[in-house]
This record gives sequence, C-alpha cells and structure tokens, in this order.
Amino acid sequence: MDAVIFLKNIEILKKEYKKWNAPIVTFISVQTKDPYKVLLSTLLSLRTKDEVTASAARRLFKKADTPEKIILLSENEIRDLIYPVGFYKQKSKTILDVSQRLINEYGSKVPDDLDTLLSFKGVGRKTANLVLSLGFGKDTICVDTHVHRISNRWGIVDTKTPEETEFALMDKIPKKNWSAINDLMVAFGQTVCRPVGPKCGECRILKCPSRKQELS
Repeated sequence: MDAVIFLKNIEILKKEYKKWNAPIVTFISVQTKDPYKVLLSTLLSLRTKDEVTASAARRLFKKADTPEKIILLSENEIRDLIYPVGFYKQKSKTILDVSQRLINEYGSKVPDDLDTLLSFKGVGRKTANLVLSLGFGKDTICVDTHVHRISNRWGIVDTKTPEETEFALMDKIPKKNWSAINDLMVAFGQTVCRPVGPKCGECRILKCPSRKQELS
C-alpha cells in the first residue's frame, strides 16, 4: 500500500468513525481541554482496556484533578482509586512523581515539547506524542499497538517496533495528517481491524493485503 492509498483509507476511517467509540483519552481531551488530565489518562491507559481506564480516570479526577491536589494523596490512595488498571502500583508512583516534578520545575504546567516530556519518569514516545497532539494540538504521530499493527497489516510500513513505525509513517505521510492517525486507527483497531478475528467483512478500506477479497 502506498501513501496515496493510505491517505484515502484515513478519509474512509473518518467517515466510519461515527460508528465507533472514541478512544478514552481522546474523549477526556475533548471534555476537559486539560493537558494534565490527558497526560495522566494516557499513563493510566497503558496496557489497560479503555473501559477500565475510563472508570479509573473518573475516580481519580473526582478526588484530585491538579498536580497540587494529587500530591496530597498517598500512594496507597492513588492505588485504590486507579485499580484495576494494568501495573496500578507502579502507575501510582509515576503519577505522584510526575505531579511533583510539574510543581517543582514547571509551575504545575505540562511542558509542550517532546524532549522534555520524554524526560519524565514513565513517559515514553507514545505518551508524549499523544499529550502533544491531544493536549496541545500539535502535529505528531502517536503509535500504539493498534497503529503499529494496522500499519504493518495494511503494508504501508514493514517495521518491528512502534518507534520504527512512527518514523516510517513520518517519512511517508504529510505532516498535516499526522494527528488524525492515532485516534482513527485506535477506534478502527478496537472495533473492526482487531488483532484476533478482524471483521474484514465490515471493513471498507482499500487494498489491504490481509483481506480475502476487496470490497468495492
């Protein structure tokens, strides 16, 4: 699949998107317009299903929704609020560490550049790029397991890791299209192009090598 077909498929996903639930971090970003909540929600979402992340984020933000309020909670209190997200014990420590550093070094404001975000404990490229995209409206490609898997399944890239996929897509896709990729492909990957048992009969994308036959 070349870049032209890939972009046509992205346009198809935009039309189909209304049928699917938005990824939870996208929903939170739209509802709150708050980079801090986007950051914490993304940390909670790692290795965790969206419905679990949604419940955990709701409980946490009801109790504390700013760095100043978060650091007043104990690690055990945060654990109880975010359980059963994946790695909840480690995430409770990360949430406290990140919040304290934001207060100490950045006036409680989430930084809006990639390198600074990557310097925070527990923040990798996926998290940093999603915060920049959803929290600040910047053009970034956030590659999670869905984007990595689907990009390879479609044949737009041939990569082994999400980071390789990120840079490969950046080379192929115009910058103005970067930010839409994660939101659309995550929703698509959760509902149609699933890792096991993909619903190819419901798929409308063009020229996917994995499909048994093309749909017109």
